[in-house]
Amino acid sequence: MTLSVIPLYAGLLAFMYVGLSARVILMRRKSGIVLGDSGDITLTRRQRVHANFAEYAPLALVLLLMAELQGAPVFVLHGLGILLIAGRVLHASGVSQEQESAPFLHRVMGMALTFGVILIASLMNIASVFPAFS
Repeated sequence: MTLSVIPLYAGLLAFMYVGLSARVILMRRKSGIVLGDSGDITLTRRQRVHANFAEYAPLALVLLLMAELQGAPVFVLHGLGILLIAGRVLHASGVSQEQESAPFLHRVMGMALTFGVILIASLMNIASVFPAFS
């Protein structure tokens, strides 16, 4: 089976990961902080955006990849891929802002979308094991 959907989203998310990594590196150079955050809130936020991405995006991609390998409908995979990208962008935007009003909503929406994708993909994978449900 040729993978035709999830490699697109894996590639886009990889670019985002490199961008988030670069933001942390540039802030470390600017502030002269090699380890930790030394109480620098901007560096802390950048570190958390990067770490949160590293914590959730790989799991979501693995679940989506397994769903594609199980023959999930292409439109469903694209929908979930788009929601995952949107969730990661919203979360990064929300956590990166120093004011917690509207950005807090972005953070919550971003995590809700990410969790939604993970849960839906999980259910799809579980259902694929039971032929009566797939």
